[in-house]
Amino acid sequence: MTRQASGHSWEAVARDYLQTRGLRILKQRYRCRLGELDLVCSDGATIVIVEVRARKKGSLASAIESVDRKKRRKIIMATQHLLMCNPQWNTQPLRFDVFAVSDIDTTTPQFQWMQNAFDAD
Repeated sequence: MTRQASGHSWEAVARDYLQTRGLRILKQRYRCRLGELDLVCSDGATIVIVEVRARKKGSLASAIESVDRKKRRKIIMATQHLLMCNPQWNTQPLRFDVFAVSDIDTTTPQFQWMQNAFDAD
């Protein structure tokens, strides 16, 4: 399986996991020239941007740690584009989450959903 196909399969796992916990998926793999947003969801009135990260066992950086400052900046810029193109969401609260999958090369991958993982500052 290619890295991209693997990423898409983990995004599908995250999507299903989040839906069972009450989030509604608004967009998946939103792309613009500024970057890509894995999942755009709603949690009640809140727009939730979810970054999905997957890592093998023993990776240098954990899935959560891999959402570094540079990655957060790209997510924020792509979110600004998303909101510009969807003005109906501009007045809604906004939250950035990370859905991390660790040990993807084992039979028991671990899931961690970090809500409010970072701010748009």
